[in-house]
Amino acid sequence: MFQPTQVTDGGTHRLVPTPAGRTHLVEQGTGPIVLLVHGFPESWYSWRHQLPVLAAAGFRAVAMDVRGYGRSSRPEQVAAYRMLDLVEDAVAVVRALGEETAVIVGHDWGANIAAHSALLRPDVFRAVGLLSVPYAPPGGPRPGEVFTRMGGDEEEFYVSYFQEPGRAEAEIEPDVRGWLAGFYSAFSGDTMPAPGAPDPHFLSRGGTLRDRFPVGRLPGWLGENDLDVYAGEFERTGMSGALNRYRNMDRDWEDLADHRGRPLTQPSLFVGGALDASTTWMAEAIRAYPVTLPGLVSSHVLDGCGHWIQQERHEEVNRLLTGWLASLPA
Repeated sequence: MFQPTQVTDGGTHRLVPTPAGRTHLVEQGTGPIVLLVHGFPESWYSWRHQLPVLAAAGFRAVAMDVRGYGRSSRPEQVAAYRMLDLVEDAVAVVRALGEETAVIVGHDWGANIAAHSALLRPDVFRAVGLLSVPYAPPGGPRPGEVFTRMGGDEEEFYVSYFQEPGRAEAEIEPDVRGWLAGFYSAFSGDTMPAPGAPDPHFLSRGGTLRDRFPVGRLPGWLGENDLDVYAGEFERTGMSGALNRYRNMDRDWEDLADHRGRPLTQPSLFVGGALDASTTWMAEAIRAYPVTLPGLVSSHVLDGCGHWIQQERHEEVNRLLTGWLASLPA
């Protein structure tokens, strides 16, 4: 059963039952469901520019708070944030909304959730859109071993930094708003550090990520009110639920062993930013799309764009999304 709803800015807020406990979502429009899944460190609000546009195009746009975020449940156990559980949450949202199938679109970690939802539950997810993070089939070396080697003796990769419960929280939670402002700026096309500056994906041994964040101005896509929304959510919830996604990468590697090398066969879309490390570091994954995404409808890399693609370049992303959705079989 739905919890009481609240209608705000054209969107309807709901709490629906899922394996997480409850999942908060905002929906707008009527028609086939397009489930929108955010990444780190964001929320349903990351899709504020897409909800009305998709609704106007004849879709039921649904932006969810992933477990650990916003008004969705925050299980205490770190292992509760493994990919298998996140996929089941996505399935449960579709079922709770009274539908059997949906299109799923994700950004950042949400792109991984979307891809694995399509991989594991093709009976539910009939098409998949990936923003910023390309699809790479399960497999390869154990992630924890790879990330530990990155950075060498002098630096530490941010994913490794996030592994120990409480460590990154101690940096972020005393000043959530300031940390988020720096993190968003560090990976935005118009405010990221210049080439040759210390890479904010890494931190010096004994240092913090904040040490490498740009200061002085927000990226063009992020207003003060937008930052208030994001900061308000994490000031209320803390950061552990969001960070626990990173702490399950080795568990995912084990859980998905039977699916190693498997392609996604549904109709798919990829949109990345040319200045985003997710696109440049994973260029080989993009080149492999003829094998790994045989149902790919179109792939786009936007010049001058950083990581927060559906917010940085929302008009262009909206045009690509609606065009792709219109091309899908009914």
